[in-house]
Amino acid sequence: MTVHIGAAPGDIAETVLMPGDPYRAKWAAETFLEDVKLVNEVRGMLGFTGMWKGHRVTIQGSGMGMPSLSIYANELIRDYGAKTLIRIGSCGGMQKQVSIRDVIIAMTASSISTPSTGIFRELNFAPCADYGLLRAAADAAQVKGITTHIGGIYSSDVFYDERPDLNEQMTRHGILGVEMEAAELYNLAARHSVRALAVLTVSDHLQTGEALPSEDRERSFGDMIDIALTAAFTE
Repeated sequence: MTVHIGAAPGDIAETVLMPGDPYRAKWAAETFLEDVKLVNEVRGMLGFTGMWKGHRVTIQGSGMGMPSLSIYANELIRDYGAKTLIRIGSCGGMQKQVSIRDVIIAMTASSISTPSTGIFRELNFAPCADYGLLRAAADAAQVKGITTHIGGIYSSDVFYDERPDLNEQMTRHGILGVEMEAAELYNLAARHSVRALAVLTVSDHLQTGEALPSEDRERSFGDMIDIALTAAFTE
């Protein structure tokens, strides 16, 4: 048990999927896993462990933003021995070729600042995904016929952004989408020598103004979870 995770020793699998929303963790566990057990509910941040095709998996909510994700990822790695952490969540599309419901697999994650900024100080560290996971996710998406984009994303530290000039530069430089957690997850994975990936569903679009209705989001998010689980257990 840690400050933020009430799981007992052995309750957490080495492979952890991390949605931001704890209720999305509940939905994903109930939809994709068998023999599901609630392993964490501290502060309402739900976590579940179960089986997927014979493999043990934990799905643990991370909250919104990099500081929140950093708390859970640090404890999962340091105290529970997590070896593979995959963020599953929503993002905003930033390129015209990226459509609502498409999946983005994040090769890199740019940011203005992360909780790790104080460690790097003047260094602009370039956090990136684990290549084995990324390749397996890309292969899984192709086999399943899921429209997928692979490249850089932007991890913002604010939700209500008032920097249209920055969004313009992100778009100009080929950033596929914006979310709020992946850059710090990739930083922590590099620091602790574990595997990390972000697989994201485009739920809204910064250029077109389109957005998925809330009732459609869970149904559309199934593709990214399927990709993430397949990638995690591909040799």
